Order: sequence, then structure tokens, then C-alpha cells
Amino acid sequence: MRPAFFGRNAAQAGAFLLLLLAVPYALPNEYYLSICILGCLSAVIAVGLNLLMGYAGQISLGHAAFYGMAAYATAIATTRFSLPIPVGMAIGVALSVAVAWVVAAPTLKLKGHYLAMATLGFGIIVSIVFNEAVDWTGGPSGFVGIPRLALAGYAFDTDRSYYNLMAVVLSLVVLSSLNLMRSRTGRALRALHVSEKAAASLGVDIAAHKRFVFVLSAGLAGLAGVLYAHYLSFIAPASFGFTFSVQLVVMVVLGGMASVWGSVAGAFFLTALPEALREFEDIDILVYGAILVLTIMFLPDGLAGGLSRLSRLSRRLRRRGEGA
Repeated sequence: MRPAFFGRNAAQAGAFLLLLLAVPYALPNEYYLSICILGCLSAVIAVGLNLLMGYAGQISLGHAAFYGMAAYATAIATTRFSLPIPVGMAIGVALSVAVAWVVAAPTLKLKGHYLAMATLGFGIIVSIVFNEAVDWTGGPSGFVGIPRLALAGYAFDTDRSYYNLMAVVLSLVVLSSLNLMRSRTGRALRALHVSEKAAASLGVDIAAHKRFVFVLSAGLAGLAGVLYAHYLSFIAPASFGFTFSVQLVVMVVLGGMASVWGSVAGAFFLTALPEALREFEDIDILVYGAILVLTIMFLPDGLAGGLSRLSRLSRRLRRRGEGA
């Protein structure tokens, strides 16, 4: 049965990739394509954060820190030290993973509000470093001159080419996450979310699994960070602050906890929504908040859960129609 699950996951990810690759043909101009690229970047982080929150039940309010660390690491490596872009990207992701491994040891011993506050404090500390280490990060003014992404002799110097790359990356992240949740490790993560004591009684190493999913989630944030830096060629501390960490949590909750597809939907929805509300000018933040509140009120299990209920309702109505 397990290979069948993996095959179905591959088919879903493949269909998702084809859908993403078809999106540019329906967009009116390149501006909307840049929004889609940012949506893909947010979705990569949101999927990783959902593995941590939705499946393993561990909250993080400082995930933007891992995103920013990777972005600054590859920026410094490729500009100050003139290292090849792939090396700089590897350094950025490795830094996020290494820091997450160190931070996980004391932090994941905490639970509930204490864990949330610990990760929040970590994120704030990293944000302060980004602002104060002016010689390395450029401070509040930001870091400029980051080279555009080039791999294996091919330069991703247009939005279309970069979007195609992000579509492939996001599809692979989705496929890997779906397969992980169908694996023995995924079942262990679900078990410790329900009850750590019950999972431990069944032989699940609680500390090891918590650290694994925390590091994996941070690594995906780091992957998004290096891709973000080489896409915009400019980064600033404001992009990696507490506000973005909270936005990532909202993406996960709004999309649907313990749903990989929900994370993707939530990320694209919250990335595109501010752009759609620009015509409201001064009251856009009020409309934005109202939409979020109403969505959470009437879709408590997120967009993915709402679509699932709608699909079940449609099937029931269709069966009733056939029976009549």
C-alpha cells in the first residue's frame, strides 16, 4: 500500500507542477509573475512550518530568522568573498540547519506558550543582529549587489525563468513532504502531536523527532531564503522580522493545519491578497483583517478543510440526484 501512496503523491505533485507552469500564460503582465514567485517562496517556508506545527504540534514564532540568516549568508559569501553562487547557497542553507540544530536542544524542551515565547525571542535577537551588524548586513538600509541566480552555466535572469525554477522547487518540496508524512517518521510525528507520552510508550524517540522536524523546517526556510536573495538582488532586515514570522503562522493556520496543500493555498492567498486590496488604499489593512477573521470564523479547519467539506457535500448531492 505504501508504494501506491507514494505513486499517488508523485501524480499529485506532477499535476501541481503542470498547473504552476501554465499560470504565466493566464497572467496579464510580468508584475503578477513576480507576485507568484514570492508566493512560491512563502509556500516553501509554510510547508516546512506546517510540518513543525500542524503535524508535530510544535509552534515557532521565529521562523523568519532562518529565512533571513540563509539570505544574508549567501549574500555575504557571493559578494564579499566572491564565492560561486551554488557554494553561497549551500552555506546559507547549512547555516540555517546548523543554528536550528543548536537552538532545538534547549528550546524544544519547552511546551505551549513557553515554546512560542522562546522562538519569538530567538527571532527578535536575530532581527536585532541584522539591523546592528551594519558592516556585514548593511543595517536597516539593506544589502545590495547580490548576483542573480546562475546554475550550471544557466542564468535565471528573467522572471519567467525564475518562476519556472520556483515551480519545480515548490513541487519537489510538496512531494517530499507528502512522502514524509506517509512514512514511519511521519506517523511518529503525528503520534507525538496527539500525545507525547503515548508516542514514547510506543518507542518513539520524542526529542530526536522534534529536533528532526525543527531542523527540516528551518532548512526549508533557509532554501527559500537563498532563492529570495538571488531573486531580488537586495535584502533588508524588515523582510525577516517578527511580522513575517506571524504571517507565516497565519498562512499555516489559514491554509489548514496538518495539510501540505493547505500550506500552499494559505501562502498564495496571503501573498496575493495585499496586492488585490491596493485599490482600497487607506482601508486596505481593515479589509485584510476582516477577510482573515471571517475566513477563520467560517473555515476553522482552513481553506483545505473548507474545500474538502465542499467536495464531500457535492458528492452527497450528486448521489442523491442519481438516486432520485
